[in-house]
Amino acid sequence: MTLRLNDDDNAKLRDVAEREGRSMHEIAVAALREYFARHEEFRANQVRRFLAEDAELLELLSR
Repeated sequence: MTLRLNDDDNAKLRDVAEREGRSMHEIAVAALREYFARHEEFRANQVRRFLAEDAELLELLSR
């Protein structure tokens, strides 16, 4: 896979990688993993909220 960034994002990524002493690849992979974890947590929270808020409706529908 090739990741194409605009010049500004590429410069920011390079700066972060240099400051942290890590590769640009490591920074990008870590950012993706963090995004995936937050997205999964968000979805799980949405499902929990739906189940709590609509418990009565779901009970009626299950009959």
